[in-house]
This record gives sequence, C-alpha cells and structure tokens, in this order.
Amino acid sequence: MLTRLSIRNIVLIEALDLAFGRGLGVLTGETGAGKSILLDALGLVLGNRADSGLVRGGEDKASVSASFEFNSLPGGLVQLLDDADIELEEGEPLIVRRQIKADGKSKAFVNDQPASVGLLREMAGYLVELHGQHDDRGLVNPRGHRALLDRFAGGDAGRVAAAWSKWRTTEDALAEAREAVEAAKADQDLLLAHLAELTALEPQAGEEARLAETRADMQKGEKLSGDLDELRHIWEGSDSPLAALRVAARRLDRIAPEHPLLTEALGALDRAVIEAGEAEDKLSAAAEALVHDPAALDAAETRLFELRAIARKHRCEVDELPAKMREMRSWLESIEGGEAQLDALEAAAKDAGQRYRAEAEALHATRVAAALRLDKAVARELAPLKLDAARFKTAVTELPEERWGAAGMDSVEFLIATNPGADFAPLNKIASGGELSRFILALKVALAEQGGAATVIFDEIDRGVGGAVASAIGERLARLSADGQLLAVTHSPQVAARGRTHYMIAKSSNGTVTKTGVALLDEAGRKEEIARMLSGAEVTPEARAQADRLLEGV
Repeated sequence: MLTRLSIRNIVLIEALDLAFGRGLGVLTGETGAGKSILLDALGLVLGNRADSGLVRGGEDKASVSASFEFNSLPGGLVQLLDDADIELEEGEPLIVRRQIKADGKSKAFVNDQPASVGLLREMAGYLVELHGQHDDRGLVNPRGHRALLDRFAGGDAGRVAAAWSKWRTTEDALAEAREAVEAAKADQDLLLAHLAELTALEPQAGEEARLAETRADMQKGEKLSGDLDELRHIWEGSDSPLAALRVAARRLDRIAPEHPLLTEALGALDRAVIEAGEAEDKLSAAAEALVHDPAALDAAETRLFELRAIARKHRCEVDELPAKMREMRSWLESIEGGEAQLDALEAAAKDAGQRYRAEAEALHATRVAAALRLDKAVARELAPLKLDAARFKTAVTELPEERWGAAGMDSVEFLIATNPGADFAPLNKIASGGELSRFILALKVALAEQGGAATVIFDEIDRGVGGAVASAIGERLARLSADGQLLAVTHSPQVAARGRTHYMIAKSSNGTVTKTGVALLDEAGRKEEIARMLSGAEVTPEARAQADRLLEGV
C-alpha cells in the first residue's frame, strides 16, 4: 500500500508530506482547492507524462516521492525490478521518485537507482489502481478482463497453459522433423551417388600414409637400381670379398695355434666374416624392399591420387573418408526411418492438440458459467448506485483457431449498456465519467477484490449523486477497503463519514502567494468538515448535528 507521499514545488504545493494507512482514506475540500494537484503529483511517480507546467512558479525544479509497502511482493513486480537490476528485499519499502525541471526534462528513481519512465509505467499496475473521470487503465482495460474472470471463476487456467505449451512443443518437433526429412529427400539421389562412389573405392583408415610410403620406397628403388646391381655383382660369386675372407679364415685357422698373434688375427678375421655376412644380408633385404616394379608403382600412385581427389571433393582428409561413408549411410537411413518418426510425432501432436482443446473447452464452459454469476453480482450493485437502468454483460467470445493461445480459446470483455434498448459497449466507451466510476465500483464489489493493485483510488466517484446513492457508495468503498487500502477524493459527506482517515485539502493566500495544503483531521476536524460539506460556506448547528449522525451511523 501507499504509505508516504512527499511533494515539493508542484503547482500550488510548496512542500507537503503525507502519511497513509490501511482502510478507507477520504480526501475532501472545496472546489478548486487543489485535489487534482495531488493526483497529478502521484501520477508522476506512476509514469505519467512530465509537464513543465507542474513546476511551481519561480522554481527551477519539482519532485514527488512515494513509498509503498507490501505484505508480499507481487511476482510480476519482482520480475520487473529484476529485469531492471533493481534490488528489493521482502519487507523493504519501494520508493519511487520523480524530478521535473522547469524545461520539462525529468528523471526517475526507484530505491535511489536511476530508472526509466517506461519502468514506472509498467510498475504502476502493481502499485496504484486509479479510477477517475477519464479512466483508461485498470478494470477498464480489456486486456485484464480474462484474468479477472478466471480468478473470479476459481478455475485452473494453468492446465490450459500447460496443455498449450505441450502442444506447441510437439508441433515444433514435428515441423523440425518434416523439414529434416524433406531436406534429406532432396539430397537423396546425390547421397546415393556419392555413397556408391565411395563404396567402390572402399577407403581404409591409414591407407593414405601406407600408399605414400610404398610409393616413396618404389621411387627410391627405381633411382638406386643401377647401384644395387653393381653391388650385387661385387658380393656375388666365388671371387667376392666375402668368399675371399672365408678362404683366408680357413687357412689361418690351421696355423693359428702356432702363435698367439695368429690366434688374435683369426678372431679379427672371423669378426670381419660375420660383419661382411650381415652387410650382404642388408643389401639383399634393401634390394627386395626397393625393388622397382613399374606396374605396382603405377597402381599405388593411381590409388593414392583417387583417394586424394575424392577427399577434396568432400572437403575432408583422406583418413576421414570412412567416417564420411558412415555419415552418408546414416543420412539415408534417417530418410527411411524418418517416415516412421514422422508418424509418431504426428500422433503425439494430434494427441496434444486434442488435450489442449479439451482443457480449453472446459475452461470456456467455466468462464461462461462464471460470466453469468458475475453479471448477476454486478446487476445487484447497480440499482443502489443509481444505475438501475443500466445493464452489465461479460462477453466470452470463442476465438478462431489461429488466435488460440496459452490463455485458451476465448476473449473476455466487460460490456455495459447505460440505457434501456441501447447496445452493449466496452466500459471505456461510456460518456459519463461518474457512471463509469460507479460501474467500476460495482464491478470491484462483485469481483470481491480479485486482482488489482496494492492501492485503489477513486476520484470523485460520487459526482452528481447524493443521499441514499452516496451512502451506498460510501458503504461499498468501506467494504472494499476492509482488507486493503482505498483512497477516495469525494464531495459527498456520506462517503467522507465512512473514512478511517480524513484529509482536508485547502488553499490559502497572503495576497501575493497562493498555496495548497493538506491536513489530517482529528475527530473534531472531521465533524466540522463534514458539516461544511453538508451546509456549504456557513456551517450551521443543524449541519453539525447531521454530521454527528453520519459519523455515528458508520
């Protein structure tokens, strides 16, 4: 609720600090005293347009600060503040401040943190619900009618929202699967051709490296073939170096026992024979490894070039070709299995759609029944408020399928007809502001405080009525404020007498400067003000006696 309002240099108000409490607070004062200035000032912290004309004459700037407290923070308000990176702890007051300069520029602050005017406007719906002569928000706005009716009905609109989400999810999955299958089908012939080409080639992991090594060895063999032939002629035959070493070793073996040096020479010669034998083996192995087979070299080169060419075609490495083949087979299998997947997704989407329709139709029936109850409840309130010729109707209209959503398949709007035989029209099309305010009051009573902001303000709801009607208005305002906060700007003593707190707005002048002030009245002050409202400029004993009766009657 609104707990404090501080105003500086707004029109005729130089400095004003007001404290507000729970229940019904009434604001009274003579015509022209400045009641509208208070609402204009409050409107600034609710995001209304800043007008340089609001700055008090002779001052360079003006400011308004409002403090709000909550039993529990509305989730939507918490989200707005989180999105704006503004912290507000549970139990902490929310302070909204607005400054205006004489040139019309303005600044806004929420808990001393800079904020946009747009944020103030979004927050306003959670802070103050203002009903006046030119109401265009709150209960008048059709965008909130459906949620109000649902809360009045006590139905579970969340089931419809969940069903809608499930339906959308399955439809999106179906659309995505269809798109994938269609894309795969469009590429099917090309995939088959590519796969056939790769299958015929049968690339193997690591094959490129092996082929490249084999090709390099054969190319070396081709280059070294002449030298190897000459070496082979040297090492082969009876007169080869190895044969000569072996002959010498046999001869030395016969005489080696005759002298130690001969034995040592024999050992060295044996080692030379062994080393020469190993050299011969290496030469033979090298000759085999480097054998030059032109046909084999051509085959290796052809295979290697084919693998590299197809890898370039598919923009991958040669060793990635086996994986590319598996990927193509998977794509082709997905085309074949895609039809079965589509069938399953289509069945799921159909089932989800049917569930949504069932939930939405049940909610529609709940809304229609609740609309009839609400219409009757509002109708009972109209006659005491001098609206007995008027009619109220909650229009629940089924929407075309393309406009269905998480809130169901209905649009909801509160309609009224003010005269017999007149067509029903939206609330905001009513010509008389006083009638509109009383309709809003009737609707608020019927809804039993479903939804709405922390603080409700009625601006001159009793305009043009008196007596029993004014008493009925006062009684309903008091009832609505029993568990919350309601402020009423009123000209009616019957309404003023119902207030738990009473503020009197008065204008004063010293001949050169005119100011508007607001005073919180005590019991004696209330009696005197209500007597003034009853009698006019001159307060009579009869008026004071009647004021006593009004105050005692509540």
